[in-house]
Amino acid sequence: MPKVKRIRPYSAGERVADVGFSEDSLTVSLMDGRSISVPLGWYPRLLHATVAQRAHWKIAGGGYGIHWPDVDEDLSTEGLLRGAPAPQPGHSQRLRSKRIAKSPAAAPGRKKIRRTH
Repeated sequence: MPKVKRIRPYSAGERVADVGFSEDSLTVSLMDGRSISVPLGWYPRLLHATVAQRAHWKIAGGGYGIHWPDVDEDLSTEGLLRGAPAPQPGHSQRLRSKRIAKSPAAAPGRKKIRRTH
């Protein structure tokens, strides 16, 4: 997996202090006193999770992330601060297909190399 370039360094205050839900939103309280509220619809796994599954979260990523093991969802404070919703199903595959189509190896007359894992 390629390394993601950070836009700015983490701030210690951006660590997760608490997580809460309303009927239609997720609110993450940060150590510096700020709260981030986002529409629950941005995260379908959490939207469709039970109250008990939502309540079962753990701080991850050195304090800068949240993990819900029951629904296999992970969020970062960086993504929440950027206002980044969860990728739509198939989004990663579509992006990968576009990159492959634009790559020089995909040019006409060039032999395509198939990866095996």
